[in-house]
Amino acid sequence: MSEKKDERLLSFIIVPHGDLETRTYDISYPKLKVLLGVGAVLLLVFVVMVSSWWYVAAQAARVPGLERDIARLEKERAKVTELAQTLAQVEAQYQRVRQALGVDAQPGADGIQLPPLPGDAPPEPGGSDDARPTAWPLTRAGLITRELVGADASLHPGLDIAVPTDSYIRAAGSGVVKEAGTDDIYGRYVLIDHGDGLESLYGHASRIFVKPGEHVERLEVIALSGSTGRSTGPHLHFEIRNNGEAVDPLAFVHRP
Repeated sequence: MSEKKDERLLSFIIVPHGDLETRTYDISYPKLKVLLGVGAVLLLVFVVMVSSWWYVAAQAARVPGLERDIARLEKERAKVTELAQTLAQVEAQYQRVRQALGVDAQPGADGIQLPPLPGDAPPEPGGSDDARPTAWPLTRAGLITRELVGADASLHPGLDIAVPTDSYIRAAGSGVVKEAGTDDIYGRYVLIDHGDGLESLYGHASRIFVKPGEHVERLEVIALSGSTGRSTGPHLHFEIRNNGEAVDPLAFVHRP
């Protein structure tokens, strides 16, 4: 049995002012439902379009500010690039200066040999006194800030010689490296055995060039000065030991 068609009508009466004729419009309920559905869809589309336009307008309003930020970032990047170039030039100049001063030089198979300081005339290599630690342990005079303290040298068993960081430390006499390493007090240090019970110690180095068991010559550069270990500033701590007992280094070496 077929479904009965909805024949109900909805009438709209339009009464104009004046002498115009009154008009009546009839619309069936099914058509009204269709019109309402279409109207709802159109309204939804309109709302979506308005919302999208508002979002696009808001984003468009940000464009001038973003353009200003991009321009500022471009200027800053140009400054960074310029600074990087300047830094590279300064670094290159710095490396040339270090090379000219010999700071970056590495010891060869026989180590670095430097001429003696004025007033510090070493004995001829191979001579009977070549092994005795009597040469000044630096390539510059430096400043003695502390000498041996205490009758038994227990308070301070050597010399503290203030010099700039990475100054050359050289062996006071020829001998065999007994120790080369790191200590809580001496920091990076080298201990050389010169024979006949004599030893020399070089402490607070920033870098060491020798290893235990190596033979070193008198005036050979064995390390670079620093401030490692228990230290308040760059200097060399220099000791001379006789049969294990610290003795006054100034009794052996002559300060230039």
